This record gives sequence, C-alpha cells and structure tokens, in this order.
Amino acid sequence: MKFMLEWKYKLKGNETVLFTSDLLEGDLAIKAGEEIVKSGKAADLAYYDELGTSWTMKEMKKLAAEIEEEPHDVVVYFDGGFHKELNQAGLGAVIYYKQGKKKYRIRANQLFDEMETNNEAEYAALYFTLTILEELGVHHLPCEFIGDSQVVLKQLEGEWPCYEDVLNRWLDRIENKQKELGLEPRYTVVSRKENKEADKLASQALEGKMINSKMQIL
Repeated sequence: MKFMLEWKYKLKGNETVLFTSDLLEGDLAIKAGEEIVKSGKAADLAYYDELGTSWTMKEMKKLAAEIEEEPHDVVVYFDGGFHKELNQAGLGAVIYYKQGKKKYRIRANQLFDEMETNNEAEYAALYFTLTILEELGVHHLPCEFIGDSQVVLKQLEGEWPCYEDVLNRWLDRIENKQKELGLEPRYTVVSRKENKEADKLASQALEGKMINSKMQIL
C-alpha cells in the first residue's frame, strides 16, 4: 500500500502553507515524514493511504510493522477458457504479492462445469482469484486485477452495462466478496500475450492438468 503525506509548512510569522506529497511506499513515506518533522518547519503532519484513511506518524510505524507480516502489494492476473461443446470453463489465476521482505507468486487453476459463455468463464476466473486471496488472508488493501477480457473488466468498473442475468449474478458475487474482504479493486485490460501465464493455466485446466503452486521470486 502507498501513502501520501500532508503537512503545513511554517513561514515566518504565523502563516503556513499546505503541502502534499506523491503516493509513496510505506517505508519511504515514514522516512520522508521523519525528515520533514526534523526540519522544524512542519506542523500537523498526517498520512493518507490509498483508501483515504488518515494516520499519524506513530500509527504509521505500527502499521508498517503489521503490513510486513501480512500479504500486501497484491497484483492478480486471471483468465477463463471456455469449451463450448462440454460447457466447461478452465479458470487460471496468477497472483503476485509481498510478505515480510519477500515476494511470492501463486499459480493455480480450476475446472468449472455448467458454463454458458466465454464471458461467464472470465467472471468465474476472477471470482476464483478472490477465493485464493481470502485463503491468503488478504484484506483491506488496494488490489489490481489484470485480464484480457475488456467486456468483463469494463462491466466491473461500471463503464459498460451488463444485461445478462447470469453475468449479473457473477458480478454481484464478485463485488460482495471484494466488499467482504475490504478490497479496493483496480482493473487493467491487457492483451492476451501479456496475460499468457493465466491463459496457459486456464487451458491446462480444460486439458485436465491441475496446477496449484507457490514460490518465492526475486
């Protein structure tokens, strides 16, 4: 999670000027705040996270220690493959996150029956990633969801309407789960080539090759 600093700069006399910083990683935000305070020219310094919650310096230091022990900086890739003749979907998920001082990658897939369309498979794949995040203990964080289905991601953003009842039910399930976990979702559309890891996992699920792995990465 990133944080913005806000503080009042003391001018000569009793005047002050309000300053805000760019969004910074937690450790850098704390370091910047400490140096601003040491200058002796700052007043009312506060931190704001990406969800708009405010924090004092003391609270920030405590939060940083807690965050290090929990999964954070979560980025999710998802893809759904659809087998029309069998009405089956292959769901692929690749999740990157940090915990402690280490970075991890999870690769997982699942076979899902009774699908009707490729778009439904994409929705099911995104929901599948949420079940993994829940098992990891991810909560109350911004989270980026990346996929190659513009239709699904634009509908989730609310930019495009969704008229199909089946898809609306998936959309509701996804939004309810995100709310339950306290996630702030961000959606990014990429090309299929840029989503090749999740795409391959979805295809492997349709072939009966099930994957569930976690590894530390550099």
